[in-house]
Amino acid sequence: MESGDVPLAELLAKFEEGNTLLKTCEARLKEAELKIEQLKKQKNGPVVLTPFDTTRDA
Repeated sequence: MESGDVPLAELLAKFEEGNTLLKTCEARLKEAELKIEQLKKQKNGPVVLTPFDTTRDA
């Protein structure tokens, strides 16, 4: 990339792919944070476990 051997169109495609992956990771992180907050709120009562959803598309 720094040497200029990669075409601009390919660089833009890689950037867009990275941006999409970033948004996906941010959304999953937010979901995990919400689950942790829910567990913290339930700490005085029984812990309720739910199965982790592994069927989601990346």
